[in-house]
Amino acid sequence: MINIEEVFETTNMISHDNLDVRTVTMGISLFDCISTDLDTTCENIRQKLLRCAGKLASTADAIAREFGVPIINKRISITPISLIGASCCHTPEDYVKICITLDRTAKELGVNFLGGFSAIVSKGITPSDRLLMESLPEALAVTDNVCASVNVGSTKNGINMDAVKLMGEIIKKTAYRTRDNDCMGCAKLVVLCNAPDDNPFMAGAFLGVTQPDVVINVGVSGPGVVKTAIEKCKGKSFQVLCDTIKKTAFKITRVGQMVAQEAAKRLGVQFGIIDLSLAPTPAIGDSVADIIEGMGIEKCGAPGTTAALALLNDQVKKGGVMASSYVGGLSGAFIPVSEDAGMIAAAECGALTIEKLEAMTCVCSVGLDMIAIPGKTSAATISGIIADEAAIGMVNQKTTAVRILPVEGKDVGDSIELGGLLGRAPVMPVSRYGCEEFISRGGSIPAPIHSFKN
Repeated sequence: MINIEEVFETTNMISHDNLDVRTVTMGISLFDCISTDLDTTCENIRQKLLRCAGKLASTADAIAREFGVPIINKRISITPISLIGASCCHTPEDYVKICITLDRTAKELGVNFLGGFSAIVSKGITPSDRLLMESLPEALAVTDNVCASVNVGSTKNGINMDAVKLMGEIIKKTAYRTRDNDCMGCAKLVVLCNAPDDNPFMAGAFLGVTQPDVVINVGVSGPGVVKTAIEKCKGKSFQVLCDTIKKTAFKITRVGQMVAQEAAKRLGVQFGIIDLSLAPTPAIGDSVADIIEGMGIEKCGAPGTTAALALLNDQVKKGGVMASSYVGGLSGAFIPVSEDAGMIAAAECGALTIEKLEAMTCVCSVGLDMIAIPGKTSAATISGIIADEAAIGMVNQKTTAVRILPVEGKDVGDSIELGGLLGRAPVMPVSRYGCEEFISRGGSIPAPIHSFKN
């Protein structure tokens, strides 16, 4: 039974500690939209989205008002479009047309982002996959609300290095195509290894082929709440610190479960998962870096940072699992540089480097996220960064990702302003030594020996 103290505690977390429901995301299968005619496919997609998600935004707003819980984003994830367009898309321009349809429909529905302009190429690249990948620079330049992802590896399949090489080139082209907008196209494009199929978080969201026709997933965020909680156990043992984080994550997850079940009920669709991710915002006091520093690290990136992040990630997941039987997605801690005021400050003073971030990705929930690098960085170097992250994911059986912005015309010491939840990104240095010969070998890196489990 909920008592009055718990009600006051939750109200305080919302009003003072930036607790919110980061997203209510509706997953929609588009397999019944497939046609051999491009115009028919586009119209089928539009009608399916309007029919299923027509009340998504208004329902989420109503729940937010009635329960007093801020719901920041309303989003949609869809079946990877390379599967849907295989019968009707014969050029990259055909995929651009589908992307424009998705963008216009998302705006009509009042959702913030639509994810699933995606391809799964961990084992190989089909003709349809290649066309979608080649369409990305133009598709992301002429649209606003569509997010794209490409999964280039997995523990079971290894790393498709041909896809890694191609994505380095595509990221460079996307940056150039959106150079007048601080390379915004790259902020909507993520390269993954071991992508989950139940992830409501952009930019890597898509609806997996194992999912139901329509499903509601909710992502909850609460770095500010956790920061406030750990401030009360300064100087105490790791046991006390772990219990505090775990109990706080439990409370945050319960809020998400309440919103998710109510949204699914009102919309008449299946409830999927709660993604409990400590995903920061640019707001002061809503930072994962601040949590790490609150544990006793002088500046995020200093020795001890990776251990602190590992502790945080594990306890968040344990608390979430205690609170709900349907925790999934990428639950844990996110470390996107541009979206976290503490990470930005640490990067600007030199405490946080790409190399240290890479080490941190071994224990966090995603990977190198929202990192601006000099525009002169070569496509091969970007591919090398992707390959390194994919290798961490493949060997450790975890999801890793790269969302990186090679900012045209800018160098170390500059910064870009992306606005909103995407925040501000300082341009960070990368190694001046190259890897082009390695990236150009062709083929795949085989799956690790421990992948063979039946």
